[in-house]
Amino acid sequence: MKTVLGKNTKMNPCAESWELSGVSGNISVVANGFLKGNNLQELIEIYMGDLVGDKVYERFGIEFPVLIKFIDARDDLSIQVHPDDKMAAERHNAYGKTEMWYVMEAGADSSLIVGFNQKMDREKYVQALRDKKLKDIMNFEKVFPGDMFFIPAGRVHAIGKDILLAEIQQTSDVTYRIYDWDRVDAKGKPRQLHTELALDAIDYTLHDEYKTRYQKPEQGTAELVKCPYFTTNLVCIDKPMEKDYQKLDSFVVYICTSGACDISWGATESISIRKGETILLPAVLDAVRLIPTETTEILEVFVDD
Repeated sequence: MKTVLGKNTKMNPCAESWELSGVSGNISVVANGFLKGNNLQELIEIYMGDLVGDKVYERFGIEFPVLIKFIDARDDLSIQVHPDDKMAAERHNAYGKTEMWYVMEAGADSSLIVGFNQKMDREKYVQALRDKKLKDIMNFEKVFPGDMFFIPAGRVHAIGKDILLAEIQQTSDVTYRIYDWDRVDAKGKPRQLHTELALDAIDYTLHDEYKTRYQKPEQGTAELVKCPYFTTNLVCIDKPMEKDYQKLDSFVVYICTSGACDISWGATESISIRKGETILLPAVLDAVRLIPTETTEILEVFVDD
């Protein structure tokens, strides 16, 4: 977080940065400009569709619909699953959690878990739990920078050690922890697991492939994910590029994963973004010009269902 992404924090360790959040109790605050000090929810209350888009505002009100994170895992994280919207609403009065990962850095032997490695059903899964053989049925994926994984609600997953990634997800903090590698805290107590809650939330479907394939452009935009909760594109630039948002009724989030560039709009307005920074563009902004100062990669996120 500090050395690669340039985060100015005294937290040690610092494994997670919530870049843009509308989660209650952790709502992002404007960093600069005349609105500095106002939080994201206050801005939506004032500017409504002008900020997030008319359709987005009609659908989500003052709750910002996506949560943007950087996660730096120095050890294997717990195996988890998230409920879908219906289950989360019934159980927690919350949204479900569909998410995606974009790997920025990975160790030579780094891997993560996503889905199962064999045909699965509830009974077979429960038996693996009882036999303490959960690892044997999980699908481990060796990862490299630029790898992308889409994780719909219900799919089991875990980030492996020595992986730095960007995570885009629904605004939800509902997580069911399935397994935590038998770790205990300083008092010898294991972390709480949510075994029973997870059973009904898990999608036991086996898929042929879990990694999202895409063609990375030298100069241009590649679609990574398009789902009802968010669309994410990879924008690669080594020379100026125009981005036209006139037909898009949504905010746009830029997450810089590599390089640096200037973002300009209007006659004289501009702001810079570099690796590790995230910027929110309001829906009323019809077009911007991206002017890289070096080869740059940006994740472009918006809601377009």
